[in-house]
Amino acid sequence: MVKLTREQVAWRAAQDLLEGSFVNLGIGIPTLAANFVPKNREVIFHSENGILGLGPRPTPGMEDPNLIDAGKNLATLAVGGGYMHHADAFLMIRGGHLDVSLLGAFEVSEAGDLANWATDDPTFPPGVGGAMDLAVGAREVRVLMDHVGKNGEPRVRHRCTLPLTASGVVKRIYTNLAVIDVRPDGLLVREMVGGIGVAELQSLTEPKLRFATNLQILAAPLAA
Repeated sequence: MVKLTREQVAWRAAQDLLEGSFVNLGIGIPTLAANFVPKNREVIFHSENGILGLGPRPTPGMEDPNLIDAGKNLATLAVGGGYMHHADAFLMIRGGHLDVSLLGAFEVSEAGDLANWATDDPTFPPGVGGAMDLAVGAREVRVLMDHVGKNGEPRVRHRCTLPLTASGVVKRIYTNLAVIDVRPDGLLVREMVGGIGVAELQSLTEPKLRFATNLQILAAPLAA
């Protein structure tokens, strides 16, 4: 079994973004998705810190220290892109103007509940940030994350053990092992990496999985 890299997970998620869609990129793996949109497909990326028309990461020598994405990564601006006040960026989110939000997560439940916020600084109280707005403001929420935690614990759960960001919002999960749809009748595996069996994937996932009749191998370019 060969797990996908973070870049490969982002590549896979980017392939499902439709022409002309407005897509927010959350902190973490999602910020990489702008690098991997298929050529000749226009997807307009939104960043909550005030960018509409976010481009891919800059090539060496083209970095602009004044241009970053929501995850504080150096970024570029696509042709026709623009900047806005932070509050206006959130008006777009809360106004329902985003087709898709790609978010990172710590846990997702079988009902599509999302847990993706924390603080690593003990001097500040924990804050959910913009994720709560994105989870309820976008027309569809898709999650990009590792399938298990650092200690091997499942991150796809019956019920989230961490504080929720929003309930029942996640429609699709992209992990380094599988692509899983969240449906009213349970979790449906659409794709899984080569070298892993059905039983092994189930052992790494808390809820009962169902597998699509046309189950595909999850693969991504090595250079992603």
